[in-house]
Amino acid sequence: MPDTLKVTINAVSQLKGGYVDYTIVLRSDQDAVATLTVNRPDKMNAANRDVLDELNAHLSDIEADDSVEVVIITGEGDKAFVAGADINELARREPLDGLEAYMQRTYTRLAGLSKPTIAAVNGYALGGGCELSLACDIRVASDNAVFGLPETGLGIIPAAGGTQRLVELLGRGPALDMIITGRRLSAEEAHRWGLVTYLTDAEALIPTAAKVAERIRRKGITAVALARQIVAHTAKGDTDSGMFIERLAQAVLYATAEKQEGVEAFLDKRHPDFASVKGQHRFTSANN
Repeated sequence: MPDTLKVTINAVSQLKGGYVDYTIVLRSDQDAVATLTVNRPDKMNAANRDVLDELNAHLSDIEADDSVEVVIITGEGDKAFVAGADINELARREPLDGLEAYMQRTYTRLAGLSKPTIAAVNGYALGGGCELSLACDIRVASDNAVFGLPETGLGIIPAAGGTQRLVELLGRGPALDMIITGRRLSAEEAHRWGLVTYLTDAEALIPTAAKVAERIRRKGITAVALARQIVAHTAKGDTDSGMFIERLAQAVLYATAEKQEGVEAFLDKRHPDFASVKGQHRFTSANN
């Protein structure tokens, strides 16, 4: 097995004071990209409590792992990315479960991860599966993907971020259409609406996601991190405040070794080597 490829299937990690055995959400690492695969194909990769537990544990590991620069999330097989929450668990949920909002909190944690995230959507992405993809920065979909929020048909709402992130992404009208009618979008429709950024066939799904990850990895890691935070934290604010935060972030970036490497590489007509200056910062005065 090459040094660049590391597969973790039964690794043990701490979770809530105990331990979790990775058997449902599998992780594989290659070239600084961690791929998390929901592995319940017999249940259409439905997101039950065990899936969320293991996803949370992986997020803890990845957040602390400096070797990981980008994360890809996908589902096992070509029938489903994640075909919603586990209905058997849903049938037993009570008001306090709604307030605990474990799935919402897990997806919010994913959305706030310090590493860029890509959803590689294969097959059905319904309910909690659609919301999982919405919590990622970028969505790549195979041509057999289907997106939908069917919760109102069960007498509930998409409460793992669906009523918020879908509106941010598509706008109020299209989002409400999907939420209150249960309308499903084909991969082509999702691409046309802007829900999906890259559309490909099933065989090219993971390679396409990997190419997107590589494009991200070639950029300045500090610049990418600040850009993601600005977009996340100013999307609902006023434009003037967002512009001010943008200026502050740019001022910070002007003092980094990454900025120096990027400019010098451009002038030298070569590709920048941001890895060579990773973790270095050039905080100098304007007079130097």
